[in-house]
Amino acid sequence: MGFFFKVLKYTVLGFLVSSILAVIAYRWVPVSLTPLMVIRCVQHGLKGEPMAVHHKWVPLKQISPYLPVAVMASEDQNFMHHHGFDFNAIQSAAIEHIEGGRSRGGSTISQQTAKNVFLWPTSSWVRKGFEAYFTVLIEFFWSKDRIMEVYLNSIEMGPNIYGAEAVAQRHFGCSASELRRSDCALVAATLPNPIKFSSLSPSSYMRKRQKDIEKQMRHIPFMEGATK
Repeated sequence: MGFFFKVLKYTVLGFLVSSILAVIAYRWVPVSLTPLMVIRCVQHGLKGEPMAVHHKWVPLKQISPYLPVAVMASEDQNFMHHHGFDFNAIQSAAIEHIEGGRSRGGSTISQQTAKNVFLWPTSSWVRKGFEAYFTVLIEFFWSKDRIMEVYLNSIEMGPNIYGAEAVAQRHFGCSASELRRSDCALVAATLPNPIKFSSLSPSSYMRKRQKDIEKQMRHIPFMEGATK
């Protein structure tokens, strides 16, 4: 038993040190590959489909300033004020689930960033625990601008499409910096399920979501680090 606990101790210590060093490194280093990109490639390969990844990292200042506003309006309106967790949103989501209402997540942009960069997509209590741990780390070591920059560069925005530059080029025929206010609202509308919902060929439901998000955007200020 002594040997087992010794191995366990060094395993836990190794994980803590390596995870903290990785988070510190990603404070400056672009995130070029995420677990989800690898998982999607494997899934496509097993189906005999092309294993493509459309992704290009761009700094936050080279992304339309409307896109951070749109994703905050859609996903996390308290992003600039919380420290990684929006407990009111979590409570509201839990109450709606218990009462049989529509299922919606209470995850913040910080939590989604932690999951996208360091973890796997399948939901479980174990993953939620790791997600909370990495959320605390990135909120401590990164600025809000950096969290948003990584989020907008790593999140899935369509089949084989990851990040603002890739979706701008493939769905709107422009660069991320050229996305219009309405384009950004449409992209944000797809984020709950970018495989099911498309910003390339939006349904009437997506157009309604786009308009709703545009209305909410009026109440969200621009991020200082996202303006040129």
